[in-house]
Amino acid sequence: MSPERHKITVMDSAGEMGDEIQPRSYWRWSKQDFFPEDSFQNWSAYRSALSQTVTRLKDRVASCSEDADEIEELKKQSENEMKRCLSWWDLTWFGFGSVIGAGIFVLTGQEAHEHAGPAIVLSYVASGISAMLSVFCCTEFAVEIPVAGGSFAYIRVELGDFAAFITAGNIILGSIAGGAVVARAWTSYFTALLNRHPNSLRIHTNLTDGFNLLDPIAVAVLVITSIIAISGTRRTSYFNWIASAVNMVVILFVIVAGFVHANTSNLTPFMPHGAKGIFVAAAIVYFAYGGFDNIATMAEETKNPSKDIPLGLLGSMSIITLIYCLMALSLSMMQKYTDIDPNAAYAVAFQSVGMKWAKYLVALGALKGMTTVLLAGAIGQARYATHIARVHMIPPWFALVHPKTGTPINATLLIRLASACIALFSSLDVLSSLLSVSSLLTSTMMAVALLVRRYYVRGITPRTNLLKLTFLVLVIIVSSVGTSAYWGLDPNGWLGYTVTVPLWFLATLAISVLLPQERIPKVWGVPLVPWLPSLSVAINLFLMGSLGAQAFIRFGICTVVMLIYYVIFGLHATYDIAHQPKKPTSSKISEDDIEKPKA
Repeated sequence: MSPERHKITVMDSAGEMGDEIQPRSYWRWSKQDFFPEDSFQNWSAYRSALSQTVTRLKDRVASCSEDADEIEELKKQSENEMKRCLSWWDLTWFGFGSVIGAGIFVLTGQEAHEHAGPAIVLSYVASGISAMLSVFCCTEFAVEIPVAGGSFAYIRVELGDFAAFITAGNIILGSIAGGAVVARAWTSYFTALLNRHPNSLRIHTNLTDGFNLLDPIAVAVLVITSIIAISGTRRTSYFNWIASAVNMVVILFVIVAGFVHANTSNLTPFMPHGAKGIFVAAAIVYFAYGGFDNIATMAEETKNPSKDIPLGLLGSMSIITLIYCLMALSLSMMQKYTDIDPNAAYAVAFQSVGMKWAKYLVALGALKGMTTVLLAGAIGQARYATHIARVHMIPPWFALVHPKTGTPINATLLIRLASACIALFSSLDVLSSLLSVSSLLTSTMMAVALLVRRYYVRGITPRTNLLKLTFLVLVIIVSSVGTSAYWGLDPNGWLGYTVTVPLWFLATLAISVLLPQERIPKVWGVPLVPWLPSLSVAINLFLMGSLGAQAFIRFGICTVVMLIYYVIFGLHATYDIAHQPKKPTSSKISEDDIEKPKA
């Protein structure tokens, strides 16, 4: 593409068109590219900003974005647009590639062995219901706010800037840790393919247990998939089609062959650790569904978001939920839960029933699946980071889109280099529970955001209705937390539920009866509002409460680090950008705008 196509028109204060200037190079490293905000121009300005921290925090907590700002204005921060090249067919296959990987091939064996036993299939049912409710909420937002920011953008519009930062922190944490989980699982299945011990290709050290097995292969896989992802979304989509199709053939083989070699005696005892084991496992395997939100982040690259995103999201997730349950059941019937290998469950299970050759096919299919997860993750996670950088919560250098590839190379490098560092050291069990806390919290906030979107419109909703909505949503959250806490304290009790469950029901009913819906979706909307979003909040918080204390300790440490970062940088950067004078824009239309059809 010639340089003339990328000239920038400057408008002076009188409103007249000025000279055209050449754009800056994509590869640039000046201080202004990372810290352009007024608060970071010198030490005096930064000290002044820190002295206003409390005032600025109040402003950010109360500040919400607008749909139009997310859709139009913020995209200008990327300087170049992403290329609209994806259809519903691409999104459906990205759904398969993004979701089916480490979760089913790794966490199934781990959780069946440690917590749920044969009842792991019920764990997938529970987490699948929660995931589908989140998919409903995500789809409505993605159709109305089709931007790369996904749940971050949706929460920023409805719950405000500070809530969006909490979401952003969890998204980046989940992206980094998620890539590390899949990459380390890739190494485990690669060793199974070579007929070696799962840790035989890892470097043993004297570090603390859980961090003592270095994994250079995981790092290499992350680097290679990142290179493919940044080369272009269309090219990555073709690769994803092929790899996902191969993976689906292997999955069908696993299901059919697993049931052919099923032994129903392996299902006894069905619930060795009771209901608590089922829900502990459900909370962890929720991560297996976590890639669905990557589809929403591809909205800027989708030809017709209002049609393609619902088809891609709902279609792929419905099929995936069924596949997960069937695969979990086939594994449980092939091998006793106590004998399941937590690292390479399916490959070892086939070996145990005399199909030694099948373990190589399964290992190859698992590697294909995890490769597509890493590819789709590299695309979706980088687009999250791109939109987060557009609002300056992280340096805006990461928001830049490359003019030739149409991909956010800088954002991809940010996520994947951090993932590589984590993958080198951390084991799967250290990462998986932390991921589930992060994913479940984000899904909970998105469900709350949908309730707010339907029942509150700034400047239209009366203040009394806003107060009612706030109170009732808080009751839904508190009662759901109470149910989860009671379950954790007394799994066999019932008295506490006679208080918490009716409170949740009455609060949801009150929203339905007492408050009018202020906004009706134009194209596609979640059915049975407020019941489905409220149920999503309840199930997500219940699953969070099923996780161990160690997961929340790790999550708490990460949250403290996020908040320190926010006070030091994110708060002041976003405050400066929100309060900078609006710049006049040129009315000149470029050739690209003429050629690009309206979505």
